Amino acid sequence: MTSQARSNHRYAWFVVAMLWVVCFFNYADRQALFSVFPLLQKEFRLSDVQLGVVAACFMWMYAIFGPVAGWISDRVSRKTIILGALTFWSVVTAGTAIAQSYWSLILFRSLGGLGEAFYFPAAMSLIGIYHGTATRSRAMALHQSSVYAGTIAGGVGSAVIAQNYGWRRSFLLFGVLGVLLAIMLFLSLREPLRPEKELGVKSERMGFAVSLMAVLQNLPAVVLIGVFVGANFVAVVFLTWLPTFLQRSFHMNLADAGFHSTAYLQLASVLGVLLGGVLADAMQQRWRYARQKVQAVSLFCGVPFLFLTGQSPTLRGFALGMIGFGFFKGMYDANIWASLYDVIRPEHRGFATGLMNSIGWLGGGTAPIVVGVVSQHFGLAACLSATSAIYFCLAIVLVILSRRRSRVLVTAD
Repeated sequence: MTSQARSNHRYAWFVVAMLWVVCFFNYADRQALFSVFPLLQKEFRLSDVQLGVVAACFMWMYAIFGPVAGWISDRVSRKTIILGALTFWSVVTAGTAIAQSYWSLILFRSLGGLGEAFYFPAAMSLIGIYHGTATRSRAMALHQSSVYAGTIAGGVGSAVIAQNYGWRRSFLLFGVLGVLLAIMLFLSLREPLRPEKELGVKSERMGFAVSLMAVLQNLPAVVLIGVFVGANFVAVVFLTWLPTFLQRSFHMNLADAGFHSTAYLQLASVLGVLLGGVLADAMQQRWRYARQKVQAVSLFCGVPFLFLTGQSPTLRGFALGMIGFGFFKGMYDANIWASLYDVIRPEHRGFATGLMNSIGWLGGGTAPIVVGVVSQHFGLAACLSATSAIYFCLAIVLVILSRRRSRVLVTAD
């Protein structure tokens, strides 16, 4: 390997490291709200359904603008999109600290969803350029680990700050730090040249409809998007309602609930996502659909742990369920985007990521409200355990996909 090649290789991983920090704030900012639900409910006199709407409006806005964000990221500088999105959502996060009513909460959360919608399509497309099939799962898995770290920081940090200084301080802190990060990355993050084959089809891919049809006519891509919808629904149930569940079922204070609702799940997910990335890259060199196989096994293994989370009468049993669920969730998550990129042409990857993220969060956006309504009749514990049935069905679908023998486009880089 030449010195130039080594330098490029190191910078490719440095890109992942920089985006890791951006994604950390992406999830810390969105998770911060859920740990202070009890305080918001008391201050603004909100019902469980209204709390669900506050959570869901972020996801609805995120979903509406996802395809547009992906389409744009295939055409303009990904660096500009990433840093612009980071700055915008950080300012909005800080602005949440001045919310004075139920409707102002909805406004700031909706604007946050708008800003964050532009990050993932551009970031995944950027990683996809810097990392080929030999390292893509590992690179994306490492980036995905920031999701769990950010979720812990947002959940625990906002709860601790809220308990000691009020809920508004945490939003101000996360927002200011995000703006400072954008300034720091302005000089260090580089936009790569787009692949020649991507530039060569520029004229035929300019239309939004062309990109949309390229994805919708690709059956494996459609199936992967459908599975992501279900997996995201389950994830959002836990992200949204777990702190409240722990306070009601185990009588925890705000800070303890923030810790127990994120630490077990997210730390185990870090281990799972790293293993899932390494395993999938190794298997992909030998077997077709290896990444989908890893995802299917992961979902199957997560089923009993999901059921345990809502049914255990002890905190120890709950923790075991969350650790198992988190580990296998991480293995599935490691290959969400790499699996999609295996069946999508490079010139449509940004759009495909945006569309997948959009539809996934549109489905996930219903979770807070659905659980808010159903829990009034059956309780939060039953709702948490019922998500195991969703994981089981999704695993079956992925097994069927991975066993298909029909011709599928598999990209080389």
